[in-house]
Amino acid sequence: LMGVEAYMGVAGVLFVLGIVCIISRRNILYVLMGIEMILNAANINFVAINRFGNGGLEGRMFAIFVIILAAAEAAIALAIVLNVFHLFQSIRPSDADMLRD
Repeated sequence: LMGVEAYMGVAGVLFVLGIVCIISRRNILYVLMGIEMILNAANINFVAINRFGNGGLEGRMFAIFVIILAAAEAAIALAIVLNVFHLFQSIRPSDADMLRD
């Protein structure tokens, strides 16, 4: 059986990959994927702490809340990306600063 350390290790790797994806990519879709990876890392932590902790429902409830938040974030962010693409024919984050003009 695996201990809580294995779950925390996987969540840590997923979190670091999400941060690297956000920092290194110039495409807004990859940035959104990085945010989703970070949220999934948080879910793994919540569920692992719940499983190896006192066994209450707090970890599972937080995980469900994060899943709902991620779904809403993905829907709204993709709508914004489609609108930016329609206006500028590009989905690079640096092109969105032209919206100020």
